[in-house]
Amino acid sequence: MPDPHVPHTFDLARIGAGLPAAALIEELSLAEAAPFPRVVVEAPPGTGKTTVVPPMIAEHVAWFSGGSAGAELPGRIIVTQPRRMAARAAARRLASLTGTRLGEVVGFTVRGESRMTTATRIEFVTTGVLLSRLLRDPELTGVAAVILDEVHERQLDTDLAFAMCRELADLREDLAVVIMSATLDARQWAARLGDGPQAPATLLSVAAETHPLEVRWTPAKERPLDARGVTWDFLDHLAATTVRALEENAAGDVLVFAPGTREVDEVASRVRRRVGSSTGAEAGTGLEASAGGGSDSAAVEVHTLTGRTPAKEQDAILRPVDPGSSGTGRNRRVIVSTSVAESALTIDGVRIVVDSGLSRGPRLDTRRRMSGLVTMRESKTSGTQRSGRAARQGPGVAYRCMSESDWASLPEHTPPEIATSDLTSAVLALATWGGDEALLLDPLPAGPKRQAVDNLVALGAVEADHVTETGRAIAAIPASVWAARGLLDGAALLDPVRAAEAIAVIESDQRAPGADLSALMRQLRRSRDARFAQDRRRFASIAREFASDGDGGGSGDCGGNSATSLTPEDLGLVTALSYPLQIARLRSASDSDYLLASGTAASLPRDSSLQGSRWLAIAEVGLAGSRAIIRSAVPIDVDTAELAGAGLLHTEESATFESGKVRAVRRSRLGGIELTSTPIQAGPELARRAIAASVRERGAREVLLPSEAFENLRARLGLLRAVVGEPWPEVTWEHLSATLDQWCPDVLDRIAKGSDPARVDLVSALRGLLPWPEAARLDELAPTHITVPSGSAIRLEYSDPDLIEPQAASGADDDSRADDESPTSPQRAEIPSPILAVKLQECFGWTEVPRICDGRVPVTMYLLSPARRPLAVTTDLASFWANAYAHVRAENRGRYPKHPWPEDPFNAPAAKGTKRSGR
Repeated sequence: MPDPHVPHTFDLARIGAGLPAAALIEELSLAEAAPFPRVVVEAPPGTGKTTVVPPMIAEHVAWFSGGSAGAELPGRIIVTQPRRMAARAAARRLASLTGTRLGEVVGFTVRGESRMTTATRIEFVTTGVLLSRLLRDPELTGVAAVILDEVHERQLDTDLAFAMCRELADLREDLAVVIMSATLDARQWAARLGDGPQAPATLLSVAAETHPLEVRWTPAKERPLDARGVTWDFLDHLAATTVRALEENAAGDVLVFAPGTREVDEVASRVRRRVGSSTGAEAGTGLEASAGGGSDSAAVEVHTLTGRTPAKEQDAILRPVDPGSSGTGRNRRVIVSTSVAESALTIDGVRIVVDSGLSRGPRLDTRRRMSGLVTMRESKTSGTQRSGRAARQGPGVAYRCMSESDWASLPEHTPPEIATSDLTSAVLALATWGGDEALLLDPLPAGPKRQAVDNLVALGAVEADHVTETGRAIAAIPASVWAARGLLDGAALLDPVRAAEAIAVIESDQRAPGADLSALMRQLRRSRDARFAQDRRRFASIAREFASDGDGGGSGDCGGNSATSLTPEDLGLVTALSYPLQIARLRSASDSDYLLASGTAASLPRDSSLQGSRWLAIAEVGLAGSRAIIRSAVPIDVDTAELAGAGLLHTEESATFESGKVRAVRRSRLGGIELTSTPIQAGPELARRAIAASVRERGAREVLLPSEAFENLRARLGLLRAVVGEPWPEVTWEHLSATLDQWCPDVLDRIAKGSDPARVDLVSALRGLLPWPEAARLDELAPTHITVPSGSAIRLEYSDPDLIEPQAASGADDDSRADDESPTSPQRAEIPSPILAVKLQECFGWTEVPRICDGRVPVTMYLLSPARRPLAVTTDLASFWANAYAHVRAENRGRYPKHPWPEDPFNAPAAKGTKRSGR
């Protein structure tokens, strides 16, 4: 065990031997970096940057700190990795190169596991662990350098950690910050890490030793994705391509990339069956499936590598082959993996890559207020990284399960998680940190950020733009914000031990069989999973810390035989407390479709034993195209749903207006789920709103059934509004519909009480809009009738106000044009003139058409035959008598011989009837 009081000296020559990244050691020296530098390292995969840079920075910091005996000990070097597997593997490899045991000079800390001592100089952690430390200890006491690795992946936690460390570096002169990536815009990062483009951070780069890579295209016959996700046919094709790769290449391990854990397990199972049967069907191949181990050199071991793979199995897969053994006695391997093996890990012996071309990443559906992992096509950057795995240690072959044209259509880059993920945890972390959000590489998208704030308010984590004590407690718990709130509430309602076990089940990496969370709980208990046991203890300790009850409801083990054992009912309660918006009720006429309290729909998988459960508390929802699939849930009863979703319970009264009647109902809801519905008598205000809503939807004419007298008055007022403007009211139906409660509240009340809309006096309500004293001139300005020369009073027909152009203004004729208005000025829209339809004989002697609105609007004359058929339309009677009348007379005097057709209409007496009647 090294002496913790004497700083360890790293043998950089030995550590970097044979690694291209060893060139960075001299580069850092030549760069004359500051004692606590800000550095950007650009190095392709396989160069050894994760192995070389941490001890290089440790030695650099120690040198400037006076690393001799008796001097102040230099601080610890923290190195982040995007995944637990990568953190463990990097720490184990560096420890072996330093000749020390893991946890002494080099250690790691991931969620639920730590290998550390007081002598540890370099600590590998997941980015989430670093974020938790920054929130707990914003100064990072005792830390001399932070190295953020694999930042090109643009994980949300990495972006947050960068912003926080960048700000901390401004406050602490004795903190080095290093950014490392396989592929990135190095200058952009250098400018961000430094003081802008004029004073960027130190940029170091190294090239990788390149090996030939052959790419073979193996497209499937059918599309890889359907509405439910990855198809079984495509998984068969992926497995067949893997076996083909083994057969076509005599040496080298095969690394297969599948999008998710389910697909990894399915492909591995198919490969085992195919390889196992190939010895009988194709004796020449010499392939035989093996579950791992064995002395038969012709056997093939099939492994799976995911975030859920037990640590010992991960370590065995990633352990380098002993150089002295020359690989003899070791079986060929097929490693089926998710994207965990894409960039941060080097798997010894891989010479062949089979790439599905699919990836799985977080997606936020803001419309449905739902987030989940979505399977999609990979980006070209991701595909290049995957294929490059085959040529890290020598010539390699990559099989891409797509065509060249498919590859050409792929997006260039994978979008950063900040643009696609649920931001609730990120917004809480930034609010708790209290730093400068502008330091993020990309700004938080406005819509998802707004939804995240709404979520935090609902959780009680923030209020009035500040973090509450509950919010700080949630931020301190190493779980999702939802599970953290469930832990706090569950500890209060149950006890810390049972609440902790429930959260350990919810947060487990294991997949719930058939989406049944209770089945997963039983499986975890039977397997005595070490990580699950650690999570239980850790969450129980946290719950006790925040529980108001001092003893926390018990401290015994929460195994299956404990008196405080977690029941399925308890698990359902804590799940519902954690995710109240995902409390769901079965839809009628279905066994698998559910309506969530959030108002969205989701379905159980076909093989789920939960089908038919009336209520579910859902812990995880996945998105498959436009469908939401329930990944894990537990049955609950309605009482549990209402207890856990108490904050979503509300009662609302609504009404509709149909067939002349108002029908009202009182509904109690749990979010978007209707619990009860009871008919009630609508109050006046509710009835008014119902009628107004019906008017908006169906139109006022259809709802109010206005009379002819109402429409006539509305038309007259519409003309005055168009010609004169204020103070005459606006009477378009759009405006009247929007202001119903202002101009006809009494009418609405009468209709609401059951009166027939057609019998209600709307005319009086409309007259209430008339301005005074101008209303006294209504009949003068816009008369209902005009007396013609025969003495008859003929009704004027006014245009519908809805048909008058909005830009129409007072003064429709040329005489009303302003003196300074040019003839070439844009013309006002012409106001439709009222129509006076009258028999031609009643207008003899009339030479001027009548004008209304103080003479500003001429009336349009429809001159009719004795049979009231139109003969002519004019606004100039004198011109009509002088020019067109003779032709009209010639055509009609024979048809209507009993009626007068004088040759001189100017001086002939107007007549109502026939020549014999003398009228």
